[in-house]
Amino acid sequence: MSTRMRFTIWRPLATAAITLLVASFLTPAAAHSAPRESRPVYSYENAIREAVWVDTGLDGDSDGKRDRVAVDIVRPRELAAQGRKVPVVMDASPYYSCCGRGNDSQRKTYDAAGNIAQMPLFYDNFFVPRGYAFVGVDLAGTNRSDGCVDVGGRSDIRSAKAVVDWLNGRARAYTTRTGTTAAEAGWTNGRTGMIGKSWDGTIANGVAATGVKGLKTIVPIAAISSWYDYYFAQGAPLYDSGPDWLSDYVDSPAARARCAAVQRKLVDEAPRTGDLTSLWTERDYVKDARKVKASVFLIHGLQDLNVRTKHLGQWWDALAKNGVERKIWLSQTGHVDPFDFRRAAWVDTLHRWFDHELLGYDNGIDREPMADIERHPDQWVTSAVWPPHGTRTATLRPATGDRPGVGTLGLRKGTGTAAFTDDPRLSETEWAAQIDTPTPGKAGFVTGPLTRDLRLSGSSQVTVTATPTTATAHLSAVLVDVGPDTVRDYAASGEGISTLTDRTCWGASTTGDSACFRETATKAVDVGRTVVSRGWADLGTSADPGKGVPLTPGRAYTLTLDLAATDHVVPAGHRLALIVAGTDRDLIDPPADTPTLTLDLSRTSARVPVVGGADAFARATSGSATAATPDARFPDGVRTPHHTYRIP
Repeated sequence: MSTRMRFTIWRPLATAAITLLVASFLTPAAAHSAPRESRPVYSYENAIREAVWVDTGLDGDSDGKRDRVAVDIVRPRELAAQGRKVPVVMDASPYYSCCGRGNDSQRKTYDAAGNIAQMPLFYDNFFVPRGYAFVGVDLAGTNRSDGCVDVGGRSDIRSAKAVVDWLNGRARAYTTRTGTTAAEAGWTNGRTGMIGKSWDGTIANGVAATGVKGLKTIVPIAAISSWYDYYFAQGAPLYDSGPDWLSDYVDSPAARARCAAVQRKLVDEAPRTGDLTSLWTERDYVKDARKVKASVFLIHGLQDLNVRTKHLGQWWDALAKNGVERKIWLSQTGHVDPFDFRRAAWVDTLHRWFDHELLGYDNGIDREPMADIERHPDQWVTSAVWPPHGTRTATLRPATGDRPGVGTLGLRKGTGTAAFTDDPRLSETEWAAQIDTPTPGKAGFVTGPLTRDLRLSGSSQVTVTATPTTATAHLSAVLVDVGPDTVRDYAASGEGISTLTDRTCWGASTTGDSACFRETATKAVDVGRTVVSRGWADLGTSADPGKGVPLTPGRAYTLTLDLAATDHVVPAGHRLALIVAGTDRDLIDPPADTPTLTLDLSRTSARVPVVGGADAFARATSGSATAATPDARFPDGVRTPHHTYRIP
């Protein structure tokens, strides 16, 4: 992989012609200067605010009429008067009416003429004065749109793709929801950048995976890459609800009345058994990564237990395999927008990203490091590429230790067995707190104190051979940094931030749409250990990952669990632990039975991405070092994540 991202600098022919004309009146030094940053020179208060309804080509609610999705637009009036075309920043969301966007939970509001008065978030306030249009799309079945919400399926993706097509002259739109007067998008050059957090960012992933022309970049924040992996982990249910609940949560009142058939499909074709059905295949964007033409700037919290980091890992790897231009930020937070954990740097970086990708400005962002990683609260480091050069898989092997139930972790193949009994009352927090104590609910394996830092970067896999005593069994595997640290309190309310009362402003305001948002502060906690990666699975999927089957008690099964992506440095003096257990309380649902599982240690291993590979691991675990003393005030690390109905 090149250490430099490759970008094509774009300048419209009209701009090039104007530049040549103006150059004849400028000094040589001025003539050769090129813009590096868009400036807020256009009026936000006097911007054009309008709405159109784009024909999606679908009839999701089966009313005999093609669905139209509502599109609210804010764009510079001055550029329209000059006949100059502008690029588009677009956020397609199901949340504009039902639930609100951002830390301030803003909703769309409208004036007496039905045009947008308040657009949530800062994107319109900031980018419209700088020569962009902002477009807020109501997904089908939400707010002022026709159709039905199908949770990441054809209707969701077509809702947004149709708008990109309209912006590029390939789809129809109308000035009203039911009228026949056409609306044209002659004011835009079609160059579109999609952005959004969670479900909104998921839509950006899905639209990019169609390969639609005109979509130049996407900025998915804490976004899903495969909806199956949002609800299940290799057959193990992650929540006691399915996509039907989520659809009902965001449906407009009218959609709830007309979308019973779609709701029924979301129940019937998404069984809680965890079987991989065609419904889930349709909602897997990773398989279509080869179609992605847009560049990708991905942001994710490494402790996001809502949209878990498996989503970023598999999407990033697929994009890399297919040569997609990309950039990444990884924070210590949970499910949090970068506007709320690194605000000033985020606005500046996003501004330069869109200037480069949509306006074609050579501002140098393509020559900066690919990755920004939060190593400690508010302490960031960079990597030229991610994962870093020299990252190689190290195969780590558990073995029995000097005391029963407390094993070792190293490079040599172990022998013997280790057993545990599933206890749904326990979580990864309790397991990690008792890593040095024999307990019946987990099998734990730990290195000695490291003699030098060890960096893990990427996605891990843990292969186990386990013999159950019952017909059903769920497995968890976690990697733990054992040692004192200060981390963002991702399991608390706010998931690593606290919200203040003071506001700061990021763009221009009007009476109806303020660009001022509540400030936030880092919420940190001292811990004695940190879970850095985790994964779960139903042992019944060992033969077929798409379909679980009853287990035969007493029979050995081999299964590989995919662990979430991470980037974490285990410092010298700390220890690295692998824990294998059953139900991870509040993070997966328990099986029907209460199994005891016996691990064959000779056939159990963890494949971990280590900067420097197995050699670096060997160096870090050689010699002798004094173990770092855990902070007795925080013996359990962060608190156990609170179980709730999560929404992406």
